[in-house]
Parts: sequence; structure tokens; C-alpha cells
Amino acid sequence: MLIGQGFDAHRFAPAGSGRELWIAGLYWPVPDSCSEADAAKYEGIEGDSDGDVAAHALIDALLAAARLGDIGSLFGVGADAHGAGMHGIDMLQEVVAHLASNGYTPASASVAIIGNRPKIGTRRTEAEAALSAAVGCPVSVTATTTDHMGFTGRGEGIAAIANALVEKI
Repeated sequence: MLIGQGFDAHRFAPAGSGRELWIAGLYWPVPDSCSEADAAKYEGIEGDSDGDVAAHALIDALLAAARLGDIGSLFGVGADAHGAGMHGIDMLQEVVAHLASNGYTPASASVAIIGNRPKIGTRRTEAEAALSAAVGCPVSVTATTTDHMGFTGRGEGIAAIANALVEKI
């Protein structure tokens, strides 16, 4: 077994940007009961792809475990990179295929999402199912805030840390 760790962070897109909010492979729509002022809390994440910090951190953890680089080395960086506009789940599936072509398979993973919003606990089971299906192994999802400290605590963005075990096949 080999272990890898990954990290990702993105700032929230400005209100009115039209960016969708994707985290842990799930779309987080604005709830029907949400006031117009609170709707800005569901603005998407800035990034070249969908900005899914959970998926991106997990990608880095998987690649690090197999010593196959990182998300930037596989998907590129910038608006015209291979990964531009891609959803995190699609990127994860591509990474799993890349691992397999190099003789590795995911065995287990965990992702900790750090931020004030959205409330991950309300959809934790869905998030675990989406990430587990994409990776092909159990993935646990936890969430925490930073008690109003730092950029995540101020609500400026969101981050994730992931750990993954891979096996040689």
C-alpha cells in the first residue's frame, strides 16, 4: 500500500458570476426557501474547471500515492488546459484510468472539506457515494469550519485535504 495526500483551495466566485457550486461531485443548487441575500452563499467557485475542491484534493492524493505527479501535471493550468471546464468527477475518473494504466488501483480515501458553506453534513452520504463511485473504492467525507479564522472562516472560499491509499496491481 502507498499513501498520498492532496490539498486544494479556491475562492468563491463573485455574486452574479453565474458559476455553479460543485463540491464532492455534487451540484449544490440554491434552496427554494433561500432569500435573495442568502442566495449569494451558493455562488460557484472560481477556477479553470468546476472548482470542486474535494475532487481536486482527492486527485492530488491519488496521484501522490502512485508518485504520478499532481493535478496540474495531468490536466494543465489555465483556461486552455486539458482540464479547463471539466467536472471534478470526470477528472477523478480519468485519474483512476491513469492509475490503472500505470499499475495502481485506489484502495481507500478520505476527504476533509474546510469551509462555512455549504453545509456538507446535509449531503454527506451523497458526497461519499459520488466520490466512491468515481474512484472505485470507499471514500469518507468529513467537514469542518475554522471558527471564522482565515479565508475559509471569513467565507471567501473553501478548501479540502484528502488522503488516499493505492495498491500496486
